[in-house]
Amino acid sequence: MGKSYLSKNVSNLKPSGIRRFFEIAATMKEVISLGIGEPDFDSPEAIIQAGIQALQHNQTHYTSNRGLMPLREALCNHLEKMYAVKYDPKSEVVFTVGGSEALNIACAAILDPGDEVILPTPCFVSYQGVITLAGGVPVEIPSRMENQFLPDPEELERAITKKTKAILINFPCNPTGAIADKETMIAIGNIAEKHDLVVISDEIYDRLVYGEDHVCFPALPGMRERTILIGGFSRDYGLTGWRIGFACAPEAIMRGVARVHQYIIMTAPTIAQYGALEALTSCEPDVQRMAEEYDRRRKLIVQGLNYIGLPTFEPRGAFYAFPKFDARLGLSSQKLTQDLLSESLVAATPGTAFGEAGEGHLRLSFACSMEEIEKGVGRIAEFMAARS
Repeated sequence: MGKSYLSKNVSNLKPSGIRRFFEIAATMKEVISLGIGEPDFDSPEAIIQAGIQALQHNQTHYTSNRGLMPLREALCNHLEKMYAVKYDPKSEVVFTVGGSEALNIACAAILDPGDEVILPTPCFVSYQGVITLAGGVPVEIPSRMENQFLPDPEELERAITKKTKAILINFPCNPTGAIADKETMIAIGNIAEKHDLVVISDEIYDRLVYGEDHVCFPALPGMRERTILIGGFSRDYGLTGWRIGFACAPEAIMRGVARVHQYIIMTAPTIAQYGALEALTSCEPDVQRMAEEYDRRRKLIVQGLNYIGLPTFEPRGAFYAFPKFDARLGLSSQKLTQDLLSESLVAATPGTAFGEAGEGHLRLSFACSMEEIEKGVGRIAEFMAARS
């Protein structure tokens, strides 16, 4: 072939820094995988049975583009009960193929070519790509360990230009485990209101918060009318393979979001919608059980990493630790991840997979057993001792 037939946007996309090491690790034996953010819990039995019953009753046809009405109603009731934020199930909710689709259609609905989106980093690996594919320009502002990995509102405001259209935030945060206090969220909201910006708030880990209360961004005064709320069932309920998520927004914004969804997907999988309805109806005990177990694992991995000399910010949400490694090793996060995998059979994710601000860090998932965490930390300790 001579010329490339790919678009410039696609040609310039970087491959996922998570998947690269996962695919390598999958070919190796006896690897302790702390790299992938997937719950090791099976889907709750009640949800599995709901999916089976849906199949048995031939619920295998299209639903409304926006999703089953009972599911939309259940979600709106859930959000109002949990966070006192109200949405109209008829016009302000759409169910999607995972939170990933919700992010994609949100960006596609609001961004014109060249629009800038301010993005606190380290952040989830797909954010830059999703913005770019929608024709936007990601503008990274770093968050730092010494500031609890929270964005500096003054730094955020300085990044705003005439081209800025939106701010994309994610709390609890993947990869840092940071949660945002109400004061920080209000500061972000004030900036968004002052400059008339849309806020995309990815709250996929909202139920996995430890010893704190989750701040739902659209529930803050004045924020509902400029916010697209992103959520899903993969993390809180252990439904990664079901691929079911959602977006909520005021009707004026949701009309566009739902229109994009209609053309690129049509509807979320019907069986998954019935599973999500069961999740919201009866599976609160399962959420609590999983969150309590993650909390135990969180304490174990943070204690272990700090003990072996890797300063680790205490994650207050999600299921990731983001330790800082000693620059005296003379290794980039990419090289350290590669060496850990090849020499110690520990799969991690380099901090730079989540933006330039992630250099000097690794992301380690504690969505695995206590035994795997102990073994993985032990192998990392041996690796560090051999390099010191």
